[in-house]
Amino acid sequence: MHVVVNAAMSADGKLSTRERTQIVISGEADFDRVDRLRADSDAIVVGVGTVLADDPSLTVTADALRDTRIESDRPANPARVVADSRARTPVDASVLDDAAETYVLVSEAAPVDRRSALADRGATLITAGADRVDLLRAFAALQEAGFRDVMVEGGGELIFSLFDAGLVDELITYVGSTVFGGRDAPTLADGEGFVTGFPSLSLSSVERLDDGVVLSWTVDR
Repeated sequence: MHVVVNAAMSADGKLSTRERTQIVISGEADFDRVDRLRADSDAIVVGVGTVLADDPSLTVTADALRDTRIESDRPANPARVVADSRARTPVDASVLDDAAETYVLVSEAAPVDRRSALADRGATLITAGADRVDLLRAFAALQEAGFRDVMVEGGGELIFSLFDAGLVDELITYVGSTVFGGRDAPTLADGEGFVTGFPSLSLSSVERLDDGVVLSWTVDR
């Protein structure tokens, strides 16, 4: 499995404002880049915080890209995966519509009625971990389900946890031309933070796009 983390952040490294309000950071050229990356993926992964804050659909926008997927015997859209330890995903969330297959990663601590409600909405549940999702086990299950190219779109807590678990192969960041500020504003990798064993990255490409820059990194092993 190849796991790519893709995120847009402000010039000071914030994913959104301190109020968790989503602000447009990039422009049309970057939107197209992200759409192509989605179209090349088998699955798109987000944390439940992103679902609760933004209600994303996580689907491919361009008709031509969906048609290309169908012509190559793949679904029109990649599968959607939500890391959701307590099964907090709303049953009316966009990720649970019929545009694509949806997986929800839960822990054993998730209430049974919440799990049942998500299953009734068509989600495939993967239970891994006691109190929090065990990402190593959950991603192993995704790999067994046939997913090879996986794209992660946030948020910061999930991204940190994936780095901590050693699951990230590539990091792509769009750095925009604005400053959000705020000590409580979410950053690219939140969570507890590293004090030792910092992940090491090698810069593989730099591309100016819109009024910002796309930095692509590979994770050193």
